[in-house]
Amino acid sequence: MNRRPMEAFPADPAIIFMGTPEYAVPSLSKLVEHGYVVQAVVTQPDRPKGRGRKPVFPPVKAAAQRFGLPVLQPEQASDTAFCRAIQDLGPDLLVVVAFGQVLKKTLLDIPRWGGLNIHASLLPRYRGAAPIQWAVINDESETGLTAMHMDEGLDTGPILFQEPVPIRPDETAGELHDRLSHVSGDVLVKTLNGLITHGLIETAQDNALATYAPKIDRGMSRVVWARSARSISALIRGLDPWPGAATLVRGKEIKLFSARIEAPDGPGISGKGMPGRVAGRSAEGLLVETGEGTVRIRELQTPGRRRLPASEFLRGFPIQEGTVLGI
Repeated sequence: MNRRPMEAFPADPAIIFMGTPEYAVPSLSKLVEHGYVVQAVVTQPDRPKGRGRKPVFPPVKAAAQRFGLPVLQPEQASDTAFCRAIQDLGPDLLVVVAFGQVLKKTLLDIPRWGGLNIHASLLPRYRGAAPIQWAVINDESETGLTAMHMDEGLDTGPILFQEPVPIRPDETAGELHDRLSHVSGDVLVKTLNGLITHGLIETAQDNALATYAPKIDRGMSRVVWARSARSISALIRGLDPWPGAATLVRGKEIKLFSARIEAPDGPGISGKGMPGRVAGRSAEGLLVETGEGTVRIRELQTPGRRRLPASEFLRGFPIQEGTVLGI
């Protein structure tokens, strides 16, 4: 890979922080905790939610207000008027963590040093919008975080720092998301410290090794029971908590969460495996045969209701042993 020395980095950078969801809050908190100068926080506009459709603050806005930081909420972060407002602040650096918009060169060129993004994968693997979910869906044993000097491409900028993070057995995308959220703050501080002391160099990404993590959508939810227990468990965990994997039970769609491989191979614990057949039920979950092996489903949900532990769900929605799911 091509390597080049870092550009000069200020000892006390003036930072514009850009982030929106709860995931980004620990990173903002770390900047404040470590005494960095945060000139302003940029987040998405308030959006209507709930039955009353009342505007709700993004979590990063609520955190910024607790810290007494100015908040900017542009509809488009590359609009001329917004870029002018950022230029007037004269920042050294944009720090971007899960902001939710693609940033154009017109904005990235304003800070003296440019933009620093903390991405939830070990780039160049899993570029794109859903790296956490796809790492789980693809049954990876490891993911991580990458601090990247931003360019206008989709997660293509040179790498500054990476920290591997193991994916725990049976971990859901939601659980991994929450862990990475907190590690992101630490990675951000390590990267800034490395830049300030000139202890980091940029490493260009090898595009030949790039993989992509497109947005998750509901069309991915349907479980194909003829697949292996390993791949089905990974899909269910990767779509947990949203949108949730789904199957049919007596013609009614049921969502499935918190899966675990009970037996990784073979025909299923009944001895003559039939993909989708319920092989057993207990307080620990619903056992289902697959094309190869058996998977345990520990939480389920009917449309419009909350997700429940299998033992509680099955009291209100009985699924007998021998029932074939997916039809």
